This record gives sequence, C-alpha cells and structure tokens, in this order.
Amino acid sequence: SAMRILVTDDGERIREATSDILQHEGYEVAVARDGHELMREYRKQTADLVLCDVFMPGKDGLELIGELLKDFPQARIIAMSGGGHHGVLNVLQMARHLGAKDILAKPFGSEKLLEVVRRVLV
Repeated sequence: SAMRILVTDDGERIREATSDILQHEGYEVAVARDGHELMREYRKQTADLVLCDVFMPGKDGLELIGELLKDFPQARIIAMSGGGHHGVLNVLQMARHLGAKDILAKPFGSEKLLEVVRRVLV
C-alpha cells in the first residue's frame, strides 16, 4: 500500500501544492492546518512521514515535534521553514536537534521536496 504522509502547514497554498506533488508521486496524503489537528490526525491514523511547518499559530512546530516524538518515538518528521531571514537555518537546526529527520527551507520546488522525502523514507 502507498506510504502515508501527513502535511502540516497553516498556509493553504503550501498545503495544497505539497499534497498535489506528493499525491502525483503515488503517496497517500492527509493534511492538518495546525499542531492540534496534526496530533489528532496522527493519533487517528499514524503516518510514514510528517511534513511539519515550524512556525504555526496555536502550537509552535518545535513544541509539536517534541510532543509527537514523545508519544510516537518512531515518527519520521521533516521540518519546513520559510521567511528568508537568517533565523531559518537556526530554527531548522533546532528542529533537527529535537529529532526531525531532515529539513526543508521554503520556498522549495517539487524536485527538492521529493528528494528529501525519498531520503527520509528509505
């Protein structure tokens, strides 16, 4: 059966574009708008991979990574962050330190997305 990926981002455009690319590649995709929705969705049905934006209202992505891995130590997470400011790499490194398997700086194209996803799902 298809690998299941959960995409979490408060930006609808990013959620839709990312889902489209992944579905086109044959992955099964579910989306969440924020951290609370992600946790609910993951508890309902775990995923092979979580793509998680680091800056989201309601529940900070870094906090979320910690919470998800505490409850599901085997969860595979790719942290995403954008904004183009110098803080991005620091935040992504922190996400990795907290247990994210890989990181994606926004904006990213479909090739970069698929490359990182494949690398983590091997």
